[in-house]
Amino acid sequence: MKRCAVILLYCWLLLPAALVAEEMIMIRSVLPFPEAMLALQESIAAHGYTVSRVQRIDIGLTGMGYKTDKYRVVFAGKIDEIRELTSKSPELTPYLPPKVSIFAEGEQTILVTINPRIYAEIAGDKIDPVIFDRWESDLRSIFYDVSTAR
Repeated sequence: MKRCAVILLYCWLLLPAALVAEEMIMIRSVLPFPEAMLALQESIAAHGYTVSRVQRIDIGLTGMGYKTDKYRVVFAGKIDEIRELTSKSPELTPYLPPKVSIFAEGEQTILVTINPRIYAEIAGDKIDPVIFDRWESDLRSIFYDVSTAR
């Protein structure tokens, strides 16, 4: 896990800050993994979204030699919005619903997601980009809730 974190940090340092800020949203929480996961799911619900699935990723990581059982991908969205967006822009289907990766790093927890503005680039003029601006705002608020939860 440390090697992966070092590689991510190295890549992050090589990219311009604006590029990283534009393409990813990421926070570090002082909460241990279980509490951060609970705070994430509660904030998602408080923002009017539904968690559709929580997928374990650690099985594949364990097979590659990593020792973690605290790595999940949380799928969340509003079903009517997702259906409308995939109907108008089928090329968005693999990216929806939005996903949040959450994983433990020592005593802390990291959350990462793709900035929804990227979806606007994929959809082109088929979808009003305002929806992706709202998603970005909501995700930043959700991440803020998790980062400030105690």
